[in-house]
Amino acid sequence: MSVLLQKPQFEGISQKELAEQLEAKKKCEKKLPTWYHSPNIYYPNKLNIEQTSSEVTAHYKAGLVSGKNLLDLTGGLGVDSYFFSKKMERVLHCEVNQNLSEIAAHNFKILGHKNIECIPQDGIQFLREHDGSFDWIYVDPSRRDDKKGKVFLLEDCLPNLPEHLHLLFEKTKNVLVKSSPLLDITQGLNELNFVKEVHVVAVANEVKELLFVLENDYRGDVFMKTINLNPPKNDTFDFMLSEEAITKVDYGAPATYLYEPNAAILKSGGFKSVAKAFALQKLHPSSHLYTSSKLMDFPGRRFEIQRQVSYSKKSMKDLVLEKANITTRNFPISVADIRKKHKIKDGGNDYLFFTTLSNTDLVVLHCTKR
Repeated sequence: MSVLLQKPQFEGISQKELAEQLEAKKKCEKKLPTWYHSPNIYYPNKLNIEQTSSEVTAHYKAGLVSGKNLLDLTGGLGVDSYFFSKKMERVLHCEVNQNLSEIAAHNFKILGHKNIECIPQDGIQFLREHDGSFDWIYVDPSRRDDKKGKVFLLEDCLPNLPEHLHLLFEKTKNVLVKSSPLLDITQGLNELNFVKEVHVVAVANEVKELLFVLENDYRGDVFMKTINLNPPKNDTFDFMLSEEAITKVDYGAPATYLYEPNAAILKSGGFKSVAKAFALQKLHPSSHLYTSSKLMDFPGRRFEIQRQVSYSKKSMKDLVLEKANITTRNFPISVADIRKKHKIKDGGNDYLFFTTLSNTDLVVLHCTKR
């Protein structure tokens, strides 16, 4: 029976509010297990939970900061502030929504973190009025706009970070920015100043966050760090942005093994750097698939190539596969159209890669996972 149809069970709490709390808590089960398993937590609406960082990504961000004090300019539910407070002596949590600020303050108390001060005020306005300085300022701009709907360019977010960056650097030397995973990294670099590092954070091979580490007056090369958080094994790969542009790679035909980089590497654009680092040949400048005769450790998926066929109606019939996992890389036909045209169902232990080789031949690589 729906909670909404039952008689009120708690004095002063409507069945609608109770139903909203139960729904919000359920959304936290995997994303925010600390909140989910703690008694007396009060949950905001489900939209706030959808927009907040997960615990696993918040824990990663906390590893990027150090010092005595940090200002969370756009605090929200406070998941990031909670994990920052494990590394910093003091965290200031600014949240313009007074109700959400009160919820965060209540939950911090329940969770036993007394070194977080909640300030129910717009972060930019607070910064203008604040006399002191901070070791770090963290900002996660809101990616929803009343006129444009969901946005991801930094200049369209609230606050408009490029516009207020000078103010942040008046109060700190170090700024950590979380942006939409949809943001083009080059666009982010163009919108921001003094970027020292870019972190591409994926969870279970899905890019969740782009993080920009800014250091006032930094003029050096940008360090690119990719991580795929996928316990028990987290894959990392790092490279320097300037080196990617000048790195030379070898191109070759498919050998014994095939490699597909994880989503974080693909988002980072380190296509040539990863080939060089693991001594692999690339199939085509735009295919982003790699090969070798010897099986290599690799931050992504590894396959053994069983056979290679040219893409044609006859060769597809010769494959004799009713079910397979299909991936396209630099191929003119979509996965959905391939399945429909060749009547191949999804699943099983066979993997088909539809791609283009360096000689522009369209091929199908029939593989098994390693």
